[in-house]
Amino acid sequence: MMRALYSGVSGLKVHQTKMDVIGNNISNVNTVGFKASNVTFADVLYQTSSNATGPNAETGRAGQNPMQIGLGASVSAISTTIETSGGSQRTDNPFDLMIEGDGFFVVNNGSGNYFTKAGSFKIDASGTLCNASGYAVMGWQVDPKDPTKTVADAVSPLKVMAPENMFSEPEATKAVYFAGNIDSKDSSFDSETGKLTAFSIYDNLGRSYTVNLRLNQRESGAGADAQKIENEYVVSIVDILDSNGDSILVTFDADGKATAREDVTFTFGGVEFEVNADGDSEEYTVTSDDELVLAFNPKNGKFAGIVNGDDVDDVYDEDSEEDYSSVDFVLSVGGEDKNPFPEAVDVDFSKMTMYKKSGSTKIEPTKGDLKGNNAGRAAGNLKKLTVDSVGMIYGVYDNGVSKLLGQVVVATFANPAGLEAVGGNLFATTQNSGEFDGIGEDVSASGGQFNPGVLEMSNVDLSTEFTNMITTQRGFQANSRIITTSDTLLEELINLKR
Repeated sequence: MMRALYSGVSGLKVHQTKMDVIGNNISNVNTVGFKASNVTFADVLYQTSSNATGPNAETGRAGQNPMQIGLGASVSAISTTIETSGGSQRTDNPFDLMIEGDGFFVVNNGSGNYFTKAGSFKIDASGTLCNASGYAVMGWQVDPKDPTKTVADAVSPLKVMAPENMFSEPEATKAVYFAGNIDSKDSSFDSETGKLTAFSIYDNLGRSYTVNLRLNQRESGAGADAQKIENEYVVSIVDILDSNGDSILVTFDADGKATAREDVTFTFGGVEFEVNADGDSEEYTVTSDDELVLAFNPKNGKFAGIVNGDDVDDVYDEDSEEDYSSVDFVLSVGGEDKNPFPEAVDVDFSKMTMYKKSGSTKIEPTKGDLKGNNAGRAAGNLKKLTVDSVGMIYGVYDNGVSKLLGQVVVATFANPAGLEAVGGNLFATTQNSGEFDGIGEDVSASGGQFNPGVLEMSNVDLSTEFTNMITTQRGFQANSRIITTSDTLLEELINLKR
């Protein structure tokens, strides 16, 4: 009877433990990334009152099974359902990440790495990506040799909003191209001002400049004998303006009188231009001794070339192997030591045509070459951060640049169920989980991916938990009856002496 009492006590204990686990599961039903636990029971030692015997052929006696009395139950395991994913909750926060796969996020509190399925992250005051508890999210940094990739090295904190990431470096323009159609019957070409157009460029510091151009029909002869050449146009520079619309070619005194700047020089297609300003008035002009000629095939109106006027006949030579599609624009501001234009700008006119369109001319300049490269850019300020499905974090800047800032990686384990839960949705490695190699891996390496803007919720199944609660309650109730019944039997035994 005493054995029954203690068996009942052990039953109460194990069912209480199971109830504690169920209570913890249900209390975390809405905890981000929580993994439910299960309790497994096992019987304990047995008292053997009779050992087993085998059959005896000589006596003809059959074998006998052992007779054993069990001593109760014990908890054999409390296991975590790591492999089962929780539901998805959409948040649209770019730093809320859900892992679709077996990996864990790696976070660090300054003393060691921990692992979690809870991907609810934020940016702290120092610009570091971290979780709600302030643990830094670990990942790979950008390769200094190739800014489009990350280096698979030892994980380190992702300081995505560090001061150096708050802006995007400017870049000088290296190419411009013109597209459109020139109509020789356009009345603009009959005036002295000609047809005006312009192209803009950036310097090394990200400052914008506008180069104003004028196109006039070229003339043969002089004076009264001058005749316009329908398929050739002289391209001249009229002015160069800064981003405020002020000319960089001259300075004005207190009386508004213009003086040419000696520290600004420029050529276009090898043609040198000179600024004429005598300092006696606000007027100034830009002139050149040579002509830069834009020529078209007189037979079909297609582009022939752009070249110095002395060499214009060469562009009509069908056997020539020279490329006359573009010319260099060279600008120097502030002298050689301070010039923010490190290279000449290649200005391409090959997309121009000369077709008749009822006197309508349309010229469209575009920064960059025909492949969209070398357009240059102004300095950019960080507008927002995005994370893609493989954990690449990009900064998007207001100058149109998207720059890689780092990559979130994951850790995988041979036995993830062997990890030790340490609270705060965190796990630590144990001897039975396998070690973290300190590097981690790309989430896609094992076929997984990140789902940005989504959180993994708890994987607690309330229907299962309530069912377990019912069976646990009945088990506890039944074990308590063992104790009360054994107590009644003992009471009857004591009463035998009356």
